[in-house]
Amino acid sequence: MAKKFSQQRDLFESERSFRLLVEGVADYALYMLDPSGIITSWNIGGERIKGYSPAEILGQHFSCFYTETDRANGKPARALCIARETGRYEEEGWRVRKDGTFFWASVVIDPIYEDGALVGFAKITRDITERRNSELKLEAMQKQLAESQKFDALGQLTGGIAHDFNNLLMIISGSLHVLKRSATNDAKLERAISAIETATKRGAALTNQLLTFARRQSVNPQAIDFAERIASIREVLDAGVGSAVRLALDIEPDAWPITADVSELETALLNLVINARDAMPDGGTVTIGARNTVLDEPPLAGDFLAISIADTGLGIPGDVLDKIFEPFFTTKPIGKGTGLGLSQVHGFAHQAGGTVKVASELGKGTTFTILLPRGDGALSRETAGEVLFRGSGTVLLVEDNPDVALVSIGLLEQLGYDVRRVADAEAALREIEKNGVDFVFSDIVMPGKMDGLSLALHLRQIRPGLPILLATGYSDVAAGVRGDFAILRKPYEIHELSEAIAKLAR
Repeated sequence: MAKKFSQQRDLFESERSFRLLVEGVADYALYMLDPSGIITSWNIGGERIKGYSPAEILGQHFSCFYTETDRANGKPARALCIARETGRYEEEGWRVRKDGTFFWASVVIDPIYEDGALVGFAKITRDITERRNSELKLEAMQKQLAESQKFDALGQLTGGIAHDFNNLLMIISGSLHVLKRSATNDAKLERAISAIETATKRGAALTNQLLTFARRQSVNPQAIDFAERIASIREVLDAGVGSAVRLALDIEPDAWPITADVSELETALLNLVINARDAMPDGGTVTIGARNTVLDEPPLAGDFLAISIADTGLGIPGDVLDKIFEPFFTTKPIGKGTGLGLSQVHGFAHQAGGTVKVASELGKGTTFTILLPRGDGALSRETAGEVLFRGSGTVLLVEDNPDVALVSIGLLEQLGYDVRRVADAEAALREIEKNGVDFVFSDIVMPGKMDGLSLALHLRQIRPGLPILLATGYSDVAAGVRGDFAILRKPYEIHELSEAIAKLAR
């Protein structure tokens, strides 16, 4: 008898200890259900996580924790059925607290049998909202990193090809200038030269788009009044949308100035406007907007101007949306697009210190938003005319490509200069030390221990008054040149070279 009493006492103490353990767990909702899903026990974790006191929840059906959609779809009953048939039910999903707020839950349901008969279910619920949010953030960061790495790889490929192609275009455009001077009174030759010149300019535009995507374009950032800039190119934008599409403006009166390369900004806007037009074959409206916005989303933080180009067109399918900024990707028919327009926009925005976002809904239209940093300093103003600045004196040309050098020498001589040419920075220093020159015109990317920028910085120390002009198709180091030396973008024409030299002489 004593032994039996001792066993009963031990069992009672064991059950009591287990009950206290279950009831005292605060991080887990541990409770029992009867076979139909009615809640028969409740612990402090359930009250903390779901907000119900025992008096409020005991006797209620556990489906009250599910969303309306899940209840309508029969999910609670299905969970109990799976637990009964398979011996366990486990999932993650949204659950509802007493106050109506949602949390992301990890749920386990185990059936409980006594003498072979189902007597109920044991249910464990954890609130893992914070963990899920961290996982989502990590996934987003990993996706962003993968996209960045992909674009960097594409940028290296396209940038290298475009840089070499720019040198070829430099030779073609420079030689064309010589031919144009000798093509007088020969109509057939003039037409051929005109066709080559048009093709060369088109090639230069394409390589510039590639270089902008690769973020290797030598840009000239300046403060720009966006509303004023739109007004100055309104006719070009109107021509871009055509007669079937209406162009509307929605620019805040006090829109902040931005810091960007003027020509790249205009090219990006025109690319987006033309894309919007093509998305509206039956006509519609393209709206160019601008509003001030303050960002606090590292790495973008501070004052930005949000420039939006919205259309009322067909929209972009979801399977296409992730590819639109890749170079050469296009959904247009052959001959209708190069696939470089949006890649130029992407490269321009990031090179300017901002970004570009897109939102689209099938059948309702697409909105591209370019975020550019707020600018400061003097706003840009148009300069008039293309008057050639003719000078005199000796120019030291530092160019390793002999064909490009030949063209550059011809252009400089037409402007009235004597030209000495060397192939690298070391030879340039020896020439300056030996003979002296009036100014230096150097490519940035060159073979040897010293590139064009290093040469310019060294010359500034030893010859502080010597004018220096740099040229490049692209260069990663060009970003650090912007405020120190004038940069001429390849391929350049004689009037661009003349204007750059004129600025040095001021």
